[in-house]
Amino acid sequence: MIKFVMMPPQDELQPQWARRLEQTLPQYRVAVPQTGDEARQELVDADAAYGWVPPEALATAQKLRWLQNPQAGPAPGYYYKALIDHPVVVCNPRGIYFDHISHHIMMFLLALSRGLPYYVEAQKQRRWDKEARQSPYIYLAEATVLIAGVGGIGHETARLCTAFGMTVFGIDPRPEYEIPGVEVHPSADLDALLPRADFVISTTPHTPETEGMWHAERFRLMKPTAYFINVGRGKTMKLDDLVEAIESGVIAGCGLDVFEVEPLPPEHRLWTLPNVLLTPHVAIRDAENIAERRFELLIDNARRFAAGEPLHNIVNKAAWY
Repeated sequence: MIKFVMMPPQDELQPQWARRLEQTLPQYRVAVPQTGDEARQELVDADAAYGWVPPEALATAQKLRWLQNPQAGPAPGYYYKALIDHPVVVCNPRGIYFDHISHHIMMFLLALSRGLPYYVEAQKQRRWDKEARQSPYIYLAEATVLIAGVGGIGHETARLCTAFGMTVFGIDPRPEYEIPGVEVHPSADLDALLPRADFVISTTPHTPETEGMWHAERFRLMKPTAYFINVGRGKTMKLDDLVEAIESGVIAGCGLDVFEVEPLPPEHRLWTLPNVLLTPHVAIRDAENIAERRFELLIDNARRFAAGEPLHNIVNKAAWY
């Protein structure tokens, strides 16, 4: 019998998933502890778990070999030294958001390419103004996009961009997908490619290596007509540097769903900048199939674990993804 622990806090889905897991794979017994103390007791002889295992609980876990992380980009602190050094294999659900977030990216890209923020402002003022757009029109079939992170989200975004006829470059330290018509480069090539892009799209997770990677020096490498789009993690960019780049005309504007500090303070000057589109970290909000995709990945890995087969989406714990 394989013991699996659903770590607290429990939501409305995890008890249901526990029952489904036991029904689908009878070799599993699933514990659903309600408190941290109960979880520590359950983990002592557990083979696997779902959620976050705090250091004091990991120290007493005698058999733990697989930990399923619910998030592709968890909050800082999920990975700590004892967990990194522990032999437990950690997996995450990367790839389950691919279509929803890539559609959000394309919303930004299409709107910015045609100056929609300026026309929206004119609409608010009830102003019929065919000259409202103050930025150059970008014809996508002749445009270039640079995607930093061509994993689950980035590779689908790349596919959509190629469908519009765009030239697409990808940056990824650990490529997992072959994307027809897309050049994928190592991280070391990022700065050399930035001057060629009309759109720079970041889907990168927050890791020790990516924190603050989008800074003033990199924005200065971009075209003055280029746009920066970030749907990855807010802490990968220095927001004040981005604001200054837009205000000074170093770049043309941006589309952001994630921010260095969330929620973005109401007094922040980014709110009032022209040619900027902001959404409050909602790229997968109301996407009804995400929870089921997360469970399907969990059950697939549970089958693999029971059979002694390689697990999907194994994380490099030291790199956090």
